[in-house]
Amino acid sequence: MSEPTQSEERLKVIVADDQAAVREPLAAVLGLSGDIEVVAAAADGSQVLTAVAAGPVDVVLMDLRMPVMDGIEATRRLTEEHPEVAVVVLTTFADDDSILAALSAGARGYLTKNAGREDIARAIRAAAAGQSVLDREVQDRLLATARTKAPTPQQALPGDITPREREVLTLIGQGLPNRAIAEKLFISEATVKTHINNLFAKADIRDRADAVRRAIAAGLA
Repeated sequence: MSEPTQSEERLKVIVADDQAAVREPLAAVLGLSGDIEVVAAAADGSQVLTAVAAGPVDVVLMDLRMPVMDGIEATRRLTEEHPEVAVVVLTTFADDDSILAALSAGARGYLTKNAGREDIARAIRAAAAGQSVLDREVQDRLLATARTKAPTPQQALPGDITPREREVLTLIGQGLPNRAIAEKLFISEATVKTHINNLFAKADIRDRADAVRRAIAAGLA
């Protein structure tokens, strides 16, 4: 009778990768972790959405380059339709466009496929807890991009942003979606959207990816 209880306590994870040679061994290895249960494997983003709808799911480990629906679009759809499900990207691509597109879509973590099992498991646990995990290579690229896009911290943000708007920007920089930001700050999601709209207008921030760059440049993330 104790095994079902243990299963219920384990984090329920979907592994999404279009290559079975990657997807299946990764699912098997993660299944060895005592607190992680791989409940489905998906070959594209459309399969991810179907599996999440069947639920329950805590975290999706998402490849980016997949047929039918890629990981960016699947992440965007999950963020909009199932904001309670965290996405951790696991990909071979660590270029600026891929990283910023994934974070802008709502990914809570970003790892390259050089990551070991424990690194991946740690990122899954962190994402499920509402935290953001970026591997070192990804952090370095974001920092490099921030330095070129925004030369100094003083230039990164205007002086009239409020302390609450600064808090919101810090959490955006950590990769949190609006619902998680609302929970962290004990405010409504509608209030978070108001702060974001005001912040974007004051700081001339174009989109969420630009907000991540500004947060890093300002030393907030």
